[in-house]
Amino acid sequence: MSKYYIEKKGFICHHNLDKGLLVGGVSNPTFGGGKIIETPDVTVAGTATIVGDIGEIKKMIYEEVDAYLSKQLRFVDKLNPEIFVKIHPGSQDLVGLYERFGKGDIPLANDTSIGVGFAPYSKLEKMILDIEHFLNDPKTKKSYPFIGEDIKVMGYRNDRDITITTCIAWVSEFSSSLEEYFDQKEKVKQLLKKFTDGSTEIFINTGDGKESVYLTVSGTSWENGDDGQVGRGNRINGLITPCRPMSLEAAAGKNPVSHVGKVYNFKAQEIAEKIEKLLRPEEVSVQLLSQIGKPINQPYVGIKYISNDGIDEREVQQIIEESLSVKGLEEFRNNILNGKLSVF
Repeated sequence: MSKYYIEKKGFICHHNLDKGLLVGGVSNPTFGGGKIIETPDVTVAGTATIVGDIGEIKKMIYEEVDAYLSKQLRFVDKLNPEIFVKIHPGSQDLVGLYERFGKGDIPLANDTSIGVGFAPYSKLEKMILDIEHFLNDPKTKKSYPFIGEDIKVMGYRNDRDITITTCIAWVSEFSSSLEEYFDQKEKVKQLLKKFTDGSTEIFINTGDGKESVYLTVSGTSWENGDDGQVGRGNRINGLITPCRPMSLEAAAGKNPVSHVGKVYNFKAQEIAEKIEKLLRPEEVSVQLLSQIGKPINQPYVGIKYISNDGIDEREVQQIIEESLSVKGLEEFRNNILNGKLSVF
């Protein structure tokens, strides 16, 4: 959307397409094959400044969603999902608020909300990210095509003992029998051990039984009744961390200029990482809270440390000011537009 507006208008217009709904289909996976009986669908919805023909914007969004699904899901052709786009102009007050700041000025907050960040990641958090990245790496899929794209990794630590539970959608085409399925599971378990240590237990698809296993035609549970909405999944760091400070804001789809649900999550994480790198506290968390209509570089700021050494508050304040400066906000927008930042 941002690139579209820059191409059409020379600047990013107000938009907020952060609403989405996945509705599952119906499938019949069988060892060595199976078929999709009823296709799933996805609806993308929200507000957008209408530039020219609304049909052109809808077509662009449709094509982007289609391209994304094709890139992320190897067997999207088996799914053949329906895509629905429902957009409308934003409310007058929010659009007016967005247009109230001029070129070079600090944008005004589009919402009253909170963004959070923390650093460094724990041993368990790093382990979970490493496992998920490995399982969804294209090289892994090429070597082990039975590993689907629908993956969840849960980590539990009790003192030094760690338990990792992974839920992996198996692609039925590449598993000819129940015996081969369990052999493949054991192979994946051995592969994951390189990311763990001797005090870690690994479990895969713990809901499996002799009569029922996690088998899919397409590599995703979207094919058979598993629905979803925006906001339920990972934060921008790729983790779901209810025992850490966390925001329930979904960063995807929100405009990168004034929507604090996007801006503050990235900025809070950036500030936390810079504080950790420069001042080396044992742990730091950052919380940024906005007031709608206020300049986005003037949030309420909450910072917590675990540290044996004194923290120079002047250095912390300098990190915050640099991150939320005009230059810092411009760098953030450029990184979003250039694909250097992941929104989930």
